[in-house]
Amino acid sequence: MYAKILLCYDGSREGRLALREGARLAQITGAQVILMAVVETVAGNALAQGADAGAIVQQQADFRAVLDEGHQRLTAMGLAPELRMESGDPVARITWVAKQTGADLVVVGHHRQGFWTRWMSRSVAAGLADALECSLLLAQKVVEDSDLMPRAEQA
Repeated sequence: MYAKILLCYDGSREGRLALREGARLAQITGAQVILMAVVETVAGNALAQGADAGAIVQQQADFRAVLDEGHQRLTAMGLAPELRMESGDPVARITWVAKQTGADLVVVGHHRQGFWTRWMSRSVAAGLADALECSLLLAQKVVEDSDLMPRAEQA
């Protein structure tokens, strides 16, 4: 069903749910996993940070730590993910990586927002739904630890 799954991970609670649900799908289907984090560097973000190059470097270091954490979690689940850290607009970067890697499925966490927040800001999920040429999973399911253990440990 799925040969390559692109897991988008930001270290948040929602990101962890997406990581676990995507990992379980990869275990079931035997899919290759690409674990990706996007450092958002849009103009508004740079202005909000005072266009401080040090802030961008720190943000990249923070996301590298997030990727390392995700890698450890996936490895403990018996998977061997490829790691990708991208910079730029999340919708554009996720869409580009999905196409470049031939991903069959993109998994992202669903960040709940109130009506006004959703109205005032752009939804990454909606942007991905319009831009991707593959399936998109907005992960919200809680996957138990017992479902994620590698098969060898369960025996």
